[in-house]
Amino acid sequence: MPTARIPTVEAQAVSVLDLRPVAATLGILLAILGGSMLIPAAMDFATHSGGQSAFVGASAITVFVGVLLWMSGRSSDSRKLDLRQAFLLTTSVWVVLTVFAALPFMWGSARLSVADAIFESMSGLTTTGASVMSGLENQAPGILLWRAMLHWFGGIGIIAIAIAVLPVLSIGGMQLFRTESSDKSEKLMPRAGTIAKGLLAAYVLLTVACAVAYALAGLGTFDSITLAMSTLSSGGFANSDSSMSAFASPAVDYVAIVFMLVAALPFPLYVRALTGDPVRLFTNPEVRLFLFIVALFTFASFIQQTLQGVASGETAFRGALFTVSSLISTTGFMSVDYTNWGTASNALFFVLMFFGGCTGSTSGGIKALRVAITSKALRQHLRRVTFPHGVFPLRYGGVPVADDVVASVLGFVFLYLSTFVVVAVILNLMGLDLLTAYSATIACLSNVGPGLGPVVGPASNYAALPDPAIWLLTLAMMLGRLEIITTLVLLLPRFWVR
Repeated sequence: MPTARIPTVEAQAVSVLDLRPVAATLGILLAILGGSMLIPAAMDFATHSGGQSAFVGASAITVFVGVLLWMSGRSSDSRKLDLRQAFLLTTSVWVVLTVFAALPFMWGSARLSVADAIFESMSGLTTTGASVMSGLENQAPGILLWRAMLHWFGGIGIIAIAIAVLPVLSIGGMQLFRTESSDKSEKLMPRAGTIAKGLLAAYVLLTVACAVAYALAGLGTFDSITLAMSTLSSGGFANSDSSMSAFASPAVDYVAIVFMLVAALPFPLYVRALTGDPVRLFTNPEVRLFLFIVALFTFASFIQQTLQGVASGETAFRGALFTVSSLISTTGFMSVDYTNWGTASNALFFVLMFFGGCTGSTSGGIKALRVAITSKALRQHLRRVTFPHGVFPLRYGGVPVADDVVASVLGFVFLYLSTFVVVAVILNLMGLDLLTAYSATIACLSNVGPGLGPVVGPASNYAALPDPAIWLLTLAMMLGRLEIITTLVLLLPRFWVR
């Protein structure tokens, strides 16, 4: 008589991943993206630039596909996204939206190739600011507006995943950044609407304030609006090949400095400030560390310029503060070609590209929170080696940090640096010199934008790179923006088995 076979734990755990919520969400976002393409279309129509047909065609296709995805994924089941669906959706959003956002770059006045168009749109949505486009002064205003809009959309999307998604997925110690809307169960964002309005209001108000400040500094309406969207999103797309140096205005530089730093701070703290609790913005330990790093690197850069005779006084201070603010906030604006300040400055700014802003901001990079936890973990380890029987709890902001959070942070930092090394070595094997390969890698991985040197430096762009390098750096931009683990986990076979 045959014996009954008892299913193993693995067999019992197998389940099919329900893609309907993912498809429905993607469909809604695509429809919104497609509808927004009509704004630059209207701009080109109003200015008689002739580029509106490309945007209208891209809009029709994007909305059509979005509606199809929504119809195929909609369901009467109102369950929230579980963890697997959240992982898949987080990566899919940036991949799918990037592909459709690239259509105006291919069909419009820019006439970019597929590789370059995908690179440009990925750079826009990830708020990297790396570009393959030249002659921006002669581009149709619709294209320039579309680049700024991609930054702005990407910025609010980045804030959303940093606040509502990554803490739930326990990515790189983001558990420390839980808010009242986060739930420790597998149900994602059960009360996300309670903070969504506040975050959007803060983002919009700061963008408007930035645009008004640029206008008061002497910029025209179009430049003020587009640059405000690029600044608050920590993006870096400008309307001139020479970036902010085209204006040659100290007032514009100082406006950019203020709002680049504003964009690099946690946006939930702005929500608290709007509700009557501004004190936390100045007492937050991550904010204090971030501002200390800005002051330290600004002082070092100022001293280097003075000693080497590059500049002095207010000019040296403004150049140092602007460059440090631009790189650490991962905005990537340029007011002066800092690669001409000498090898010491190049080394200083290369290190700065790794840091990034604060968690819950639009900045990229490792983030100040992880820098703090990593340094505290190293200090704790050295103490334990020196005093084996001592007890040295790790604290952050006066609160003990669990070992699993520390392990998560250290694992992320290791993976981040490993990804940097792998991508940089591959680029070097493709024939790129060391400075170009390594600076381009960290500039894209940290979503900074411009690298160092004559090929991808602030006075140039990425157009000279071969297509294989363009594709690899496009991947690096997405990996860096989505915190690496969110994307790499999809490659694990066990991910597809509950």
